[in-house]
Amino acid sequence: MERKEYAILGVIALATVALGVFTTSKPLSTFFVESTRQFLTTTAAMAWITWWALVVGFAIAGGVEAWTSDEQVSELLEGHGVKELGYGSLFGFVSSSCSYSAIATAKNLFKKGGSAAATLGAFMFASTNLVIEIGIVIYLLLGWQFLLADLVGGFILIGLMAFGFVYLVPDEVVEQARENVLDEGTQTVEDPVCGMEIDPDEADHSIEHDGKTYYFCSQSCKDSFDPEEANTTIREQATSLAGWKALADKQWSEWGMLWDEIAIGFIFAGLIAGFIPESVWTTVFSGPTFGLPVYVLWTAALGAVIGVATFVCSVGNVPFGAVLFSNGLPFGSVLSYIYADLIVPPIMDAYREYYGTKFAAILSGMIFLSAVLTGVVLHFIFLGAGLIPDPSSVQVAEVKIEMNYKLVLNVLATVFFLFLYWLHRSESVGDEQGHGEHAQSAD
Repeated sequence: MERKEYAILGVIALATVALGVFTTSKPLSTFFVESTRQFLTTTAAMAWITWWALVVGFAIAGGVEAWTSDEQVSELLEGHGVKELGYGSLFGFVSSSCSYSAIATAKNLFKKGGSAAATLGAFMFASTNLVIEIGIVIYLLLGWQFLLADLVGGFILIGLMAFGFVYLVPDEVVEQARENVLDEGTQTVEDPVCGMEIDPDEADHSIEHDGKTYYFCSQSCKDSFDPEEANTTIREQATSLAGWKALADKQWSEWGMLWDEIAIGFIFAGLIAGFIPESVWTTVFSGPTFGLPVYVLWTAALGAVIGVATFVCSVGNVPFGAVLFSNGLPFGSVLSYIYADLIVPPIMDAYREYYGTKFAAILSGMIFLSAVLTGVVLHFIFLGAGLIPDPSSVQVAEVKIEMNYKLVLNVLATVFFLFLYWLHRSESVGDEQGHGEHAQSAD
C-alpha cells in the first residue's frame, strides 16, 4: 500500500472511534476502557486462530508457484468457452496472489491474447477469491457454509463476468482496451526466482541458457537461480533443498505483498467490534422492512460499497467480514463485501491506466454488479437449503491460549515459518549446489 492509502485508512479508523463516541450511552471513560480491551482481544484472537492457516496456505501457494510452470498459459485462455474459463479459474487458483499482483498478471495474459472473459473474469477473480489462504481463513472465522458459498459464488460471479464480456460489452471496446495495453510498450516477464513481473528492457540482471534469456529483479535472485532446475519435476523439487528454497522465496514474496493488508484486516475487525455500539448495528440492519428480497439486495449493495471504501482486499477482508456478519449483515451481503476487493480505488485507478477510462468504468461496474447479484443469489440458495449459520457462531471475543490443537498447530507453524525464513535468507543452498556442479564439470 502507498502512503496515501494508509492515510485514508487512518481517517476511517478515527471516524470509527468517533462514531462510537457519539453513539455510546456509556460514560466515555468506561467506553474507552471496554472498547479498547475488546479491540485488542478481537484483533489478537483472529490472528491467533488464523496464524497456522496463513503459514500453511502461503507455503502451499509458494510450492505451487515454485514447482510448476505457467508457460504458454495465455494460449489456453484465448477463447471464452467453458474450457477456457475453467483453465482461467484453475490458473488463478494456483497463482494465489494479492489483488494488486493478480490484476497485473491478468493484464499480461490479456495483453498476450487471452480473452477478457478468461483473463479479466476467471483468472483475475479466482487468483484473489478462490485461493488456498482465503479459503482456510474463511473456514476458520466464518465456517464451512461460507467456504462452500465462496466457491459456489466464485463460479457464479465468473459466469456473470463472462456473460457480460461476451454478450454485453462490444467487441470493439474490448479490442480497444487490448490496444491500450499493447501501447504500454514491451511485455513484462517473470523473474524465475521470486516471480516479480519486470520489464526485460530495463532489467539489469539476466542469464542466457540454452538459447533462452532469463531476467531477474536483483543480483540475489540471479545468484540463486539454477537454470537446470527449470526442467526438474515436482518430485525432484519437493525432495531437494534447492526446491524448498525456491518455495521459501515464493512464499516470502506472497507475505511481502499481503502482510500489511492482512494486519489491517485484523485491526479494522477489532476496531469495528470494539468501538461501534450494538445499537448502531441494530439501527442499520433493522430487518426486512420492505420484504426480504429488497433487504438482501440493498444490504448486498451496501456490503460491496463497504468493500470498496475500506481499501482492504484479499485475505484481509475476511476478519472484517466476520465482524459484519456477527453484527447483522446478511449472509449473502457478506459475500458481496468479500467479492468487491477487485474494485477498491487504487485498483480501479490501475484499470484506468491499463485499459483506458471507458473500459475501466465498464470493468469496475461489471465487478460491482456481479458481486451484488452473486451475493443475493447465494443468500437465497443457502437460505432455501437451510445452510445459513447463526451469526453468533463467528463471534471472536477474546484470546484463550490453551493446551489444545490450536496451540500445537501454531507452534508447529511458527517453527515451519522460521525454517522457511531461514531458507529464504540463506545464500548457501544455491552456492553449494553451484560449487558441486563446477566440481563435477572439472572432474
